[in-house]
Amino acid sequence: MNRSPYRIPVTTTFRPIPPLAEARVAVVHEWLYTYAGAEKVLEQILALFPQADLFSLIDLLPENKRQFLGGRQVKTSFLNRFPVLRRKHQFLLPLMPIAMERFDLSSYDVIITSSYAVAKGVLTGPNQLHLCYCHSPVRYAWDLQFQYLHQWRLDRGPRALAATLILHKLRIWDHVTANGVDRFIANSRFISRRIMKTYRRKSEVVYPPVDTRNFTPGEGPRGDEYVTLSRLVGYKRIDILVEAFRHLPDRKLVVMGKGEELERLRSMAPPNVRIEGEVSNERLLQTLRSARAFLFAAEEDFGIAPVEAQACGIPVIAYGRGGALETVRGAWTGEVAPRVCTGVFFSHQDVRSVVEAVQFFESQEGMISSSDCVENASRFAPPIFRRDFMSVVDNSWQTFKKHERDPNLPSLED
Repeated sequence: MNRSPYRIPVTTTFRPIPPLAEARVAVVHEWLYTYAGAEKVLEQILALFPQADLFSLIDLLPENKRQFLGGRQVKTSFLNRFPVLRRKHQFLLPLMPIAMERFDLSSYDVIITSSYAVAKGVLTGPNQLHLCYCHSPVRYAWDLQFQYLHQWRLDRGPRALAATLILHKLRIWDHVTANGVDRFIANSRFISRRIMKTYRRKSEVVYPPVDTRNFTPGEGPRGDEYVTLSRLVGYKRIDILVEAFRHLPDRKLVVMGKGEELERLRSMAPPNVRIEGEVSNERLLQTLRSARAFLFAAEEDFGIAPVEAQACGIPVIAYGRGGALETVRGAWTGEVAPRVCTGVFFSHQDVRSVVEAVQFFESQEGMISSSDCVENASRFAPPIFRRDFMSVVDNSWQTFKKHERDPNLPSLED
């Protein structure tokens, strides 16, 4: 009787799935030069994984803004060695994919990328779980390319051709590297749709954290000033807010923020519009608490400022596109307000729509309560983010490890 040379084991040893707490975790962020919305997300991720190592292409954070890193030594790329160019990091864009791929993450079990440009392009293997918290696919390479080229004055001439070629190459790389992500986490349903459009990938929505502990209602009555807070750049459309208040001379508007549009806005502002520029946190909080309403004209991926305003009990008048539709419970201009209402939406990014929205808001103002605004903002508190984000990570880890042991099981996106 011939015996098979292969021995078939009668029993197999059960190997338990190791807990996530024992996994080696790497967190990858594009660049560190300020403490803004993406860095607030990063702060919460690092708090959830105190053992994680942090990677970033460039680290220019000043000492007074590094507290959220928890004392970590940031592992940077070769781009950090260019002292002149690194402060104008957009000029380093052609080198960023290469720099991101040079990070050696082979010793880590879990890689979490916080990505709005190139972070998700890190190289990972089949036994590594790669989760991407996507603030947005690369805006300036996809649907907002023409807007950014115009803003950067690269929309005509030989430089425009060179820029278009670079962005074409970036789009190809960006689409290919989406295949290396095991699960996408989107910062809003708006971005989830953009991820599907760009990468043809499903994603889970976990809203970014908003500091609702410090942004709280004031004790006194609200004032009569309308307020906006933003980076003063073209696509934020602060210019239409300023121009709208030229047609509302008996109302007042306060504009806070810094950016390349600051001087232009000051030159065009009518007497009832005050351009304050960058303000302290104390001044910001004081102004928000006493505002009549907060104005928001941008199409944002999420938009933290409107949530901060609502946390202060302030209604929001917002352009009805993008993340604002998810963070504000609003009535469209001229339509019946919902039962719980925290603001008003306008349909077009133009002066007339803003004027009509302000007038409509004033007719509905009595139906909007500060308590409803505060309660709506509480949906985005940091503990909510940590709970929801950790739930996705833990579920992904369990599914990934089970699939590693039995490839016949459904994958993460099934």
